[in-house]
Amino acid sequence: MMKAFKAYDIRGEWGTDLNEDIAYRIGYFLPQILKAKTFLVGRDMRLSSDTLFTQLARGLNDAGCDVDDIGLASTPLVYWSTAKYGYEASVQITASHNPKNHNGLKISTANALPVGYDTGLNRLEALVESDTPCMPVAQRGTIRHKEVKDDYLVFQKQFVGDLSALNIAVDCSNGMSSLFVHDLIGQAHYINDTLDGNFPSHEPNPLEAENQEQIKALVIKEKCDIGLLFDGDADRITFIDEKGNFISPDLIIAFLGNFFIGEQKQEGIVLQDIRSSRAIQEYLDRYQAKVETWRVGRAYAALKLRELDGVYGGELAGHYYFRDFYYSDSALLAASIVLRLLNQFKQEGKTMSQLISEITSYHNSGEINFKVEHKKGIMDAVRDHFTNLEKPERFLDFDGYRLDYKDWWLNIRPSNTEPYLRFLCEAKSENKLKEIIEIVTDISRNLG
Repeated sequence: MMKAFKAYDIRGEWGTDLNEDIAYRIGYFLPQILKAKTFLVGRDMRLSSDTLFTQLARGLNDAGCDVDDIGLASTPLVYWSTAKYGYEASVQITASHNPKNHNGLKISTANALPVGYDTGLNRLEALVESDTPCMPVAQRGTIRHKEVKDDYLVFQKQFVGDLSALNIAVDCSNGMSSLFVHDLIGQAHYINDTLDGNFPSHEPNPLEAENQEQIKALVIKEKCDIGLLFDGDADRITFIDEKGNFISPDLIIAFLGNFFIGEQKQEGIVLQDIRSSRAIQEYLDRYQAKVETWRVGRAYAALKLRELDGVYGGELAGHYYFRDFYYSDSALLAASIVLRLLNQFKQEGKTMSQLISEITSYHNSGEINFKVEHKKGIMDAVRDHFTNLEKPERFLDFDGYRLDYKDWWLNIRPSNTEPYLRFLCEAKSENKLKEIIEIVTDISRNLG
């Protein structure tokens, strides 16, 4: 198995896991998987992205396919353009939030449906790995430039609304949100808002505490109402409140309901991932909204939201999916709606920290990683320990295990890409939270 082929996309260290030859072979064999004749392709600003594009496009052309090149692009721009202009296939060249020496490919089919390992990347990997030679066809494809950014900005602007009451801080992580965020948000305190594949200020992962330091400091210094922190390819975002505190991304799922279900009166299900707080359903009960729980990752969430015709959804990692965005994720759209709502609530004298405190009354562990060999055995032991003590009110087993009890819940799941078990729990009582963490830590230590 090639290291770069993951559950949701293709991603790895450039020059080892992924190189020019692999990029060419991916391009050459991809049409056999997706049966498309024209591919929309965008790319981020990573130092290897131009080279990766050249080789991918050469492979696609040698297979007889045309490439519509939109140039520098955020990942959501590629999703939107795929569906908006009716493409049967697209590729975004990006390693998302990974370190600067990494790169990758996010592949979609018609209507911006994600192609994951179970839905095509496994077959693509087998072809790339095989001894099958790449024989250029007689009628090679061509590369054409396509301009999509102006249309995209017009679409995004319809969600922003009045932001005049807000003092906003924005950290673009030197990534792709820089393409649009000034035009979208307007006046704000911006940092790291130039495209730079070296990521000189910090790595583009908004969930890591050290990468949040600059935006937190800026919020405090400029007395901002809110801070926005984008990842490298602008499909994820995290928020900082006016006190400089990180807001758990799953709680924003609940907050967005004020717009889609409260203000817009849209009807349908809200989707959360299996790690999400129970506070989301409890908060959205005010709108009689039904919250559905599903697996982690875009390859699953985008498909599920479309299947359910859900209004919107989100993940603990900071992805937010929208029916109005072809069931795909957009950090800019999430930012626009959060800012729009906050501007309205500020007129009532409410701050972001107050609004978040109204959503949740739980103590949360945050995601804890256990580096272990025997993932399944430990997961089963954790499940058995608690279910033997008391039968849970709800038990889910489609992405690790989730056990819900009256005043607490836990989720333990294997990482798809690393030798980790990822554990998260939440409880009404801080003492109960500590007790659960200690029990699971002991089990993982004894059986690891």
